[in-house]
Amino acid sequence: MQVLAVSVVLMSLLEVGSQMGDQKTQGRHPRPLAGVRVLDLTRVLAGPYCTMVLADLGAEVVKIERPGGGDDARHFGPFLPSGVSAYFAGINRGKKSVALDLKDERDRETFLRLVEKADVLVENFRPGTLARLGLPVEELHRRNPRLVYAALSGFGHAGTETDRPAYDIIVQALSGLMSITGDRAGHYVKVGASVSDILTGLYGAIAVAAALFHRDRTGRGTTIDLAMLDCTVSVLENALSRFSLTGVPPEPLGTRHPSITPFQAFEAADGPLVIAAGNDALWRRLCEVLGRPELAADERLATNGLRTEHREYLEATLEPLLAAEPRDVWLAKLSRAGVPAAAIRDLGEVVADEHLRSRDILHEMHGGEGEVFITAGSPLRMNAASPELSSHAPELGEHTQAVLAEWLESAGS
Repeated sequence: MQVLAVSVVLMSLLEVGSQMGDQKTQGRHPRPLAGVRVLDLTRVLAGPYCTMVLADLGAEVVKIERPGGGDDARHFGPFLPSGVSAYFAGINRGKKSVALDLKDERDRETFLRLVEKADVLVENFRPGTLARLGLPVEELHRRNPRLVYAALSGFGHAGTETDRPAYDIIVQALSGLMSITGDRAGHYVKVGASVSDILTGLYGAIAVAAALFHRDRTGRGTTIDLAMLDCTVSVLENALSRFSLTGVPPEPLGTRHPSITPFQAFEAADGPLVIAAGNDALWRRLCEVLGRPELAADERLATNGLRTEHREYLEATLEPLLAAEPRDVWLAKLSRAGVPAAAIRDLGEVVADEHLRSRDILHEMHGGEGEVFITAGSPLRMNAASPELSSHAPELGEHTQAVLAEWLESAGS
């Protein structure tokens, strides 16, 4: 009920945003993957996020689900009054659902016939699962040599720990990401969003698009092996290089930057804001705004390197100054001075943001009984236009007969 209540409040905002988006649209989104057929054997988050991106870009995504239960995420809250999972709907928009039991010989053969008609197959089972079902990748490519096969898993299909189970929090811990996330050494937290899953989904979509390009040039399909652990380690950016150069594992810094100061959150009189004085010129402007121009010449703070070295002194100096005025006062002054700064907003403030609404990034979804709720839209604007996104997620098995009829030319197949 909370989801529904919030969405009702947002409806007028979204209507205005939609009108603004229509006015700003200069062209038509090309839907570059239109005509691409994707068989989606994924569930929960990493795989469905990948196939959602493909669907947003125009692909026909057919989600193969087990009869009677379907994707596990259908049973994760929050739920709309109709019983629809907002969790599931938010990452399965625009897909078609076909119910097949891959343990059943007849359904398995039907699935293989669909493989023959597909361009892409995406799965996120544990390695070896499809082979145990009698569907090894070799058989899939024998049936369809042009198939792009993408396997998303926790630890990959090659290596020493391929059988290990994985969840987002497990991968955040093992990747080292959690070791640099938190407000101080020994106080570790996970990133608020399930970034290891989502990163894997995004890398999956990139890999599929690249493999389709390769296929168009060579006529050959590709096997893609993506691991959540690999994908998460790949975005640790300068944390890895810092460790390799110093031999000292980085520790959590809260909102601070390891080598730029001040580049962090502070408390104003009535709420938090972040200030990003990314170079010495911005530092001098910040000192002017704070009414303490002499700080720019302080021998402990004159350069970025010195400010980072004397971070505790800098924070002790700036914190009481910033705490003396309300946040909006500081933001206005900093904006006039050209110093990058922002309020730390909650999601209530985010969904009311006029700029986001003008870019169609707040997407309205509909439940089974007319309920309305908000999800993130697609950021993939092309030709100055956002993609046309479906407002519905499929019911389990909703498209079984239609897809079989269209793909296999026989509704009874």
